[in-house]
Amino acid sequence: MIDGFNPVFSKESKVLILGSFPSVPSRAEGFYYGNKRNRFWSTLAKIYKTQKPETVEEKTDFIIANKLALWDIVVSCDIVGSKDEDLKNYKVANLNEILSQSKIDTVICNGKKCYEIYSSNYRLPVKVYQLPSTSPANVSFDEDKWIEVFKEILNG
Repeated sequence: MIDGFNPVFSKESKVLILGSFPSVPSRAEGFYYGNKRNRFWSTLAKIYKTQKPETVEEKTDFIIANKLALWDIVVSCDIVGSKDEDLKNYKVANLNEILSQSKIDTVICNGKKCYEIYSSNYRLPVKVYQLPSTSPANVSFDEDKWIEVFKEILNG
C-alpha cells in the first residue's frame, strides 16, 4: 500500500483541485505534479499570469496565495507505475478534512479517473468540473478548457 500526500490548503482556500494519485516522479519529489512534463504548473502559471513555480516551497506558496487547495481523491492504494487504470485497493480521501476548515465552493477534478472516483463517493453542495488530465500521458490535453473554467471561477 502506497500513501499519497497530505492536502495543501488554508482557511481561505476556495477552489479544491483534485488529482487521482501521485505519479512515480511526484512520489520521488514528494509533492504534487512533480513530473517535469506534466502541464499542471505551467497551465496554472498561465492562468494566474505569473512565473511557473519550480520548487516545492514555490508551489505551496502559489497554491496558498491564490486561495487554492490541492489533494488527491485517492489517499492510499496499491499501484505499480503511474497509470490511473492501475489503481487498486484504494482508499478515498475524506474531503470533509478540507471542507470543514476552508471556504471551498468549487472542486476541479484533474482527469476522468479522478472525476469517476469523486462522483461515485461524493455529492457535495459545490460546483464540480471535470477537466482534461494535465498528465503527459494525456495526448488530448486541452489547456483552453482549464483557462475557460478558471475565467468563470475567477470572474464569478
